[in-house]
Amino acid sequence: MSERFEPYRLPRLSDEEMVAQSRAFFDEMNTRRSVRVFSPEPIPLEAVRNCIDTASTAPSGAHKQPWTFCLVTDPALRKKIRKAAEEEEFKNYHGRMSEVWLEDLKPFGTDHIKPFIEDAPALIVVFKQVHDTVDDTGKKPNYYVNESVGIAVGMLLTALHRIGLVALTHTPSPMGFLAEALGRPDNERAFLNIPIGFPAEGVEVPVLSRKPRADVLVEHHG
Repeated sequence: MSERFEPYRLPRLSDEEMVAQSRAFFDEMNTRRSVRVFSPEPIPLEAVRNCIDTASTAPSGAHKQPWTFCLVTDPALRKKIRKAAEEEEFKNYHGRMSEVWLEDLKPFGTDHIKPFIEDAPALIVVFKQVHDTVDDTGKKPNYYVNESVGIAVGMLLTALHRIGLVALTHTPSPMGFLAEALGRPDNERAFLNIPIGFPAEGVEVPVLSRKPRADVLVEHHG
């Protein structure tokens, strides 16, 4: 085989340690919330880069790692992205979205105005690489691209939460303007825009309940 292999081991925990650590991690992640109002104070970018490194450890189809993370702090560029996003969002809220969709969004008070794109000190714009480019002349396929990038984003959100930053998953569909604004190559498509930062002082989030285990877990035992 062309790939080399090496021994792999994880520390073996007791059953009690596994239960305790898994519960503690759930309790930590259960405090994660999407936030739309950010503090303008700067954030440690090296810590954010480390979070992106963590996201890049995600599994991917044939280990193609089909993702690009654009870390955007330039105010002029964020202003440009906000303007383009609001133009698309206006069309969404005034015709593209169904009445049912709009009704489901009412409790959250969202509309086409997106100040968080400028207010947050940074954006992480995630692109998926729909194929690899070979010598600028040909294409080489990537596999399970959406699944791979989706897993990486989940790991990114987890890593950001662990260091005390909040994030918002923003999908101003269609998102072609992001590739244009950031000068991305033809093989990349915008997957997600993620404003990040510290929460604004006194920020509030909707009171939510999560589905109980019985509604999301189905067990099959022999």
